[in-house]
Amino acid sequence: MSSRRELANAIRALSMDAIQKAKSGHPGAPMGMADIAEVLWRDFICVNPGNPQWFNRDRFVLSNGHGAMLQYALLHLSGFDLSIEDLKQFRQLHSKTPGHPELHDTPGVETTTGPLGQGLANGVGMALAEKILAAEFNRPDFTIVDHFTYVFVGDGCLMEGISHEVCSLAGTWNLGKLIVFYDDNGISIDGQVKDWFTDNTPERFKAYHWQVIENVDGHDRAQITQAIIAAQKNATQPTLICCKTQIGFGAPNKANTEEAHGSPLGDAEIALTRKKLDWDHAPFEIPAEIYEAWDQRKIGEAEESAWNTLFAKYEQKFPEEAHELLRRIHKDLPADFAQKTAEYVENLQSSSKDNATRKDSQNWLNQFAPQLPELIGGSADLTGSNGTLWKGAKVLSKNNFDANYIHYGVREFGMSAIMNGLAVHGAMIPFGGTFLVFADYARNAIRLSAIMKQKVIYVLTHDSIGLGEDGPTHQPIEHITMLRATPNVNVWRPCDAVETAVMWQQALLTQGPSCLLLTRQNIQKQHRDLEQINNIKKGGYVLFEGGEKIDAIILATGSEVEIAVVAAKKLQEQNIFVRVVSMPCMDIFKQQDAQYRGWVLPSDVKKRVAIEAGAPDSWYQFVGLDGKVFGIERFGLSAPYQEIYAEFGLTVDKVVAWLKA
Repeated sequence: MSSRRELANAIRALSMDAIQKAKSGHPGAPMGMADIAEVLWRDFICVNPGNPQWFNRDRFVLSNGHGAMLQYALLHLSGFDLSIEDLKQFRQLHSKTPGHPELHDTPGVETTTGPLGQGLANGVGMALAEKILAAEFNRPDFTIVDHFTYVFVGDGCLMEGISHEVCSLAGTWNLGKLIVFYDDNGISIDGQVKDWFTDNTPERFKAYHWQVIENVDGHDRAQITQAIIAAQKNATQPTLICCKTQIGFGAPNKANTEEAHGSPLGDAEIALTRKKLDWDHAPFEIPAEIYEAWDQRKIGEAEESAWNTLFAKYEQKFPEEAHELLRRIHKDLPADFAQKTAEYVENLQSSSKDNATRKDSQNWLNQFAPQLPELIGGSADLTGSNGTLWKGAKVLSKNNFDANYIHYGVREFGMSAIMNGLAVHGAMIPFGGTFLVFADYARNAIRLSAIMKQKVIYVLTHDSIGLGEDGPTHQPIEHITMLRATPNVNVWRPCDAVETAVMWQQALLTQGPSCLLLTRQNIQKQHRDLEQINNIKKGGYVLFEGGEKIDAIILATGSEVEIAVVAAKKLQEQNIFVRVVSMPCMDIFKQQDAQYRGWVLPSDVKKRVAIEAGAPDSWYQFVGLDGKVFGIERFGLSAPYQEIYAEFGLTVDKVVAWLKA
């Protein structure tokens, strides 16, 4: 019978062998945390390798994602669909074992990690999702939603500022089923962290209202076990287990040094490590008895079977609740969602008025959020400004998790990464608000939403110089272009209530992140027929036609569409016939077939103008070398917005003059 240390050494051997074969990787963390992982995965974690998507599984997040081989070794040994050949392909093109854990690439990986601290934030989101769903769906004798979230973090995760944002919230929310293991090995890429990381981490987390279990020997199974038991017993506080470990445990010359952190150990050091660990097996060779001891398939199958039996009884007693939970797990919107939202859009065309699009967005939420219980809204301390709170919303607090709205405080990055955690957990569609200019704070979390193709909705208001007097620090210029340049993100900038309603509809129908860019100032509603309304969802469409022939085309988004239409009408009076194309979502327009795009933007019409109160870079692909972009290539000004528009030449007269020239 294999000893517990031998079982942990299987992780160490697989990790150093795969990294050596790949000629790149990070062996230190997998070797240092192997004993912790062995205890957690063999004695505590509840997963089913045969069905990695079983809903009530425990969630495991490797926030220090550079240690990816630790997770891959765990998944392989436990019986997930990850073969020894997959491990041999570590860091190779199109393999199931990329350099950092990637959602969708590897069975059993819950979220994409690598940018340090964000996995921890995702874990907070997962634990929050569990608590919200438990409050909604659990009933006496039926704890249908009931799982832990376990997160491994390193020094780098805790140095990143996002760890402060999200851990403060986790303590405030009393997330008792969140258990975090801190790999306190004192080493980062640059060497010993004592010269740049001198925080008293236990006291810091106590100040967040966490339970902190200090000075756990990360290589002592008994201490690790006792710590996990204590963490699980505390239902009212998240727990930080501070584990003292040796980075590169077992490597005679490189353990406890930065050399073990981010480079292969080398053949000579691996040979010495095998000898020191008493591991006399060839590379990638795992004895049958070790595989047998690690195998979690029967245990996981039994756990899921017991849950399925409980859920079947729940379904009999609470059929509506069971149906609702399954609908959300399967990511199905209500059956009548598309029809109802389409009818709402059509009615808006005749009933809406001039408004700020942030207000139009709130009106949509007032109408449809009560019909979408999976929506979990929030704002980074800008609720009133963003218009993200709808009538009847229930605000979350530490005493109320039967809720669907979150006050995140001034934590844009933390909010966004927590929303990623809510999304990957499942049965939820999160959205959160801030000013567009503060998308800079959230940028890397938005990027991970895109990489993971998660339905996370970013409500980004005050979208241009149109916010006026707050000045250049609050006026976004480069942000629209930056977001459009991000793959897999749909960036919407609607021009009135109708486009805003279509925007929300499409954001919810799309599997992937959406950024909704909304005005502070009122803008003029536009007139459309039914065909034009139906074409909004294509991202760009003909809003105004000056005449049978087309002398020029004006493209615009958001608040500048009004300028475009007024300019086109003035030119029409002078027998210059201009087509106005509203392009609320450039990303979706570019996905349309060539025939539609060619109809909207005929190639023989060379005289083209684009108008947008932001950086012009996105538009040259549409206006061509002969075209003109009325944009902004400097920072803004503090003044009433009408004066700023005039100062920057974003006016009807300037557009008319250029087209007549």
